[in-house]
Amino acid sequence: MRIAWIGKKSPFCGNVTYSREITNALLDRGHQVSFLHFAQEESQPDSWPNCPEVPLPFIYKSQVYTIPTFKATKVLTQSLKRIKPDVVHASLTLSPLDFVLPEICEELNLPLVATFHTPFAGKGAKLISGTQLLAYQLYAPFLGNYDRVIVFSQIQRELLARMGVPEENIAVIPNGVDTAKYCPGTSKIKAEFKAERLFVYQGRIAPEKNVEALLRAWKQAEMRFDSKLLIVGDGPLKSSLETFYGSEYGVSWLGFIANENRRIEILRGADVFILPSLVEGLSLSLLEAMAVGSACLATDVGADGEVLEKGAGVILNTKTVRSQLKTFLPLFQDHPELTTLLGQKARKRVLERYTLSNNITRLEELYTNVLIQPRVQFSRGA
Repeated sequence: MRIAWIGKKSPFCGNVTYSREITNALLDRGHQVSFLHFAQEESQPDSWPNCPEVPLPFIYKSQVYTIPTFKATKVLTQSLKRIKPDVVHASLTLSPLDFVLPEICEELNLPLVATFHTPFAGKGAKLISGTQLLAYQLYAPFLGNYDRVIVFSQIQRELLARMGVPEENIAVIPNGVDTAKYCPGTSKIKAEFKAERLFVYQGRIAPEKNVEALLRAWKQAEMRFDSKLLIVGDGPLKSSLETFYGSEYGVSWLGFIANENRRIEILRGADVFILPSLVEGLSLSLLEAMAVGSACLATDVGADGEVLEKGAGVILNTKTVRSQLKTFLPLFQDHPELTTLLGQKARKRVLERYTLSNNITRLEELYTNVLIQPRVQFSRGA
């Protein structure tokens, strides 16, 4: 099958990881993939994707949204005419192109699939104000113009349906992990940081990730000197938080780590993985930590609570993250048998529900169904 994938390659964020993992897996299955993404024409290619790339010109891009140039629509249209894909799949990048893409594909008679993975608060909770709320309000009237919209959880499907997106157009295909790559194994990371017990956070250092609640709980819990907390990632709050929570409290700031093998080594050495976010979609970092057998604590936001339900991990309440962690951190420090058990359950849950292999099989089935079903008619009144 020929697939035109429209997504992000930089700056690093969950959308980038999603595009990388899915396109590589589709290539492994023998599909022909072309990768269209916002980049400068003179930018140097790196190790992925291992397929033809099309740079789309832009004015500005960040981890949150992208502003294309006026020329981008023409470049995109001409590229799709040249590629002649069987299906177009857009991992929505919060850019104006997302809204004109259905019209372009209708004119070219190309089936169009979208993945919508903007974070949200969780069960019964109002979306937080700001980018997330705005994104859902903006996108809901337009998502019906796509032949199929992929989301990561039933909770998100219900949310979009309440906002007017036709239920029959929404497919739930969770994130998936390569469980052969992300698996339990040896690690020297504890010796490197002189840690008897190792706790890890991996993600952006931004307000919605609520990292400060973790750091305050860590400090107040007065953890032993041989218990260490590794903060992996970068973001706008890193410099200010690092000033107040440093090595004197057993906290090490590793910044963004591009090397995947290094990230796997860190996760394999972690006794506990903590994700205190206020909003999420479905955290791939959480799934990766579960896959290697780390005990996991995460807030009940996005689909993360759904992932950890029924004993696969500890689910935290967003309103009491700090006080809960203040209790759990010493408990998991002093009871390794508890973290071992939770790590085993976490690995089992990923194998049951969240493997990349199953994810790709379901995606292939979705592509096939979209190809044989009547096309969605673009609604200019949306």
